[in-house]
Amino acid sequence: MPNLEYEKQIRKTIPSCVNIAGIDEAGRGPLAGPVFAASVILPKDYSPEWLSLLDDSKKLSEKKREYLYLHIKEDPKILWNIAQSSVAEIEKNNILQATYLAMARAAKGLPKAPDHCLIDGNPVPSFPFPSTNLIKGDGKSYSIAAASILAKVARDHYMVEIAEEFPQYGFHKHKGYGTKAHLEALHCHGASPHHRKTFAPVGKAMENASS
Repeated sequence: MPNLEYEKQIRKTIPSCVNIAGIDEAGRGPLAGPVFAASVILPKDYSPEWLSLLDDSKKLSEKKREYLYLHIKEDPKILWNIAQSSVAEIEKNNILQATYLAMARAAKGLPKAPDHCLIDGNPVPSFPFPSTNLIKGDGKSYSIAAASILAKVARDHYMVEIAEEFPQYGFHKHKGYGTKAHLEALHCHGASPHHRKTFAPVGKAMENASS
């Protein structure tokens, strides 16, 4: 389960570090939609009752994610920001570089500049702030877990919105991931403006649609 030990260790090692942000992304794997990233700075010695519910967003039910999403966003003591890289940026730069860009935007957009960032996953080259990467960090750090929830829920909300414009793809159900129903819709209708056309299943569906 996540905790605040990584944040405490950084503050102990580097006393000048006060604002420590957790950074995580959502949406690297789907065939459609932007990739989202979020950053969250929890106050020192923060301990509301709901804190222990934080975990890797993928391990939580949709209902629990929504509950925590509101608590994180509505608590005035918490600093947070949500950013994204568009489908066009994913197509131009590739998904990895677009993810790095979204993460940097998430950190830069915080109400206060972070003194240090805890980033889920591998190191991010040329990150704009001092940082430490944590493999599977969303299951180790409350700050990263909170960021993973903001990024995941914000992206899910976005996909539900575009489902109203393109109901034939079922974005509200699979959120852009390559489910059987999504692939069948791609082969039937071709790609929408929200699809990542450089991703192989989308490209294949476009070829089939044009033949």
